[in-house]
Amino acid sequence: MKYALVTGGSRGIGRAICVQLANDLDYRILINYNGNKKAAEETLEQVEAAGGMGEIIQFNVTEAANVKSAIETWHETHKNAVIEVIINNAGITKDGLFMWMPQEDWASVIDTSLNGFYNVTNALIQKLLVNKYGRIINMVSVSGLKGTPGQTNYSAAKGAVIGATKALAQEVAKRNVTVNAVAPGFIKTDMTEELNEQELKKMIPANRFGSAEEVAHVVSFLASSKSSYITGEVININGGIYS
Repeated sequence: MKYALVTGGSRGIGRAICVQLANDLDYRILINYNGNKKAAEETLEQVEAAGGMGEIIQFNVTEAANVKSAIETWHETHKNAVIEVIINNAGITKDGLFMWMPQEDWASVIDTSLNGFYNVTNALIQKLLVNKYGRIINMVSVSGLKGTPGQTNYSAAKGAVIGATKALAQEVAKRNVTVNAVAPGFIKTDMTEELNEQELKKMIPANRFGSAEEVAHVVSFLASSKSSYITGEVININGGIYS
């Protein structure tokens, strides 16, 4: 049985990715959540409504021991299963001007995006290499490419994951494992509902925010066998804001 793991799969872009993978590919969807079990169960319902199969798995991506034990326990109860696709989507923002940024706001944002990428991918990559097939997709951001004022911590975290994506892609390409990043711009989700869309869309050539589904289509393609010659890439989905 083959699985695709989506971290932070309970809401927003993560949820859209889970549903799109269920629509497009022959994977069971492993929906990771940290605190919101109800939202994860709702994602699972949507995956099943799309004709897919899945299950939920709880761990906090920032806690290496927690990630390792959750994945080991999962493997023990799924003897013949293999996780072929890893989508590192879990991320948080704690925006504020750098001068007044508390250390915990810096650390928690870096911890979730960057260390979360390490903790989850490192726990699973050996199996991908042994099986000589895999897809690793890291959700980054326009902030990690151009830097966004008020988001120095988030820009740093996502910029670091972009560097890691490019380096790891070169290490594992011979084993038919690809590593890519997807960099959304302004997408309508819980994370952006506080933003003033009327004001911000003036800076976007497409003159609108994107949808989570638009992001999910690209992730689904990168998770498929069709994308086998694309690796180490950052795909921008931002309506032309950074072109």
